[in-house]
Amino acid sequence: MKNQFTKLAKRITTELVLLDQIVSRCEEALRRSKLSSDDLYLDSVALNLENFYSGIERLLQLIATTLDGRVPRGEEWHKALLEQMCSQVSGIRPAVLSETSKTMLDEFRRVRHVVRVIYTFTLEPKRLEELTEKLRPTFSIVRRELEAFAGLLEQRARGG
Repeated sequence: MKNQFTKLAKRITTELVLLDQIVSRCEEALRRSKLSSDDLYLDSVALNLENFYSGIERLLQLIATTLDGRVPRGEEWHKALLEQMCSQVSGIRPAVLSETSKTMLDEFRRVRHVVRVIYTFTLEPKRLEELTEKLRPTFSIVRRELEAFAGLLEQRARGG
């Protein structure tokens, strides 16, 4: 189990670096969109918003699979996964995310779904801008919580 803790902590840390790059790319795409009035940059914004949430969700799935032994199923599993990560699993792990993070991430979960099921050029530019403005603050909070969780895993791996 100690090896699993170490592997999971390392994966969280690695993914957080990549997610930071996605956040920066999204902000840059929005900046370029405004400078050039080229709405093709908004496609990049939408894709990076989707990538951001999908990256977070992959980490949450990995935590759920590795530690909880289960990932929610059914039509609403994406939402249920966020709920699961906000709950402590007695004797296994503390809550991974706060209610604040869950609420903030839920907005990105909804846009992830929209980006996957409709054409990106039909997305509302103002909404993409609003989400991009919320992206870095959301990531800052989620990153802190995931880094703290990774630290806890490393501590458990060392026998603490």
